[in-house]
Amino acid sequence: MIRVVLPPHLRTLARVDGDVELDVNSTATQRSILDELETRYPMLRGTMRDHVTQLRRPLVRFFACPLPEAIAKGSEPFVIIGAIAGG
Repeated sequence: MIRVVLPPHLRTLARVDGDVELDVNSTATQRSILDELETRYPMLRGTMRDHVTQLRRPLVRFFACPLPEAIAKGSEPFVIIGAIAGG
């Protein structure tokens, strides 16, 4: 079980409170976590990655690559951070 912490605006969009728990059937990677997250919450498709290229959106950050073992085992959360822009 992988725990994912979403920023407030994505929690609102997905209609969830708190952390999201996901079963990732393959090896836990950023891609497999995001694939499962978008499968379970289709309204999040395109918010973190481009629909076509699957590349990360400019104002979203993931701070784990490769994933630490603690995240892969579910003892630490995978945190998705919405960057703040402006002057």
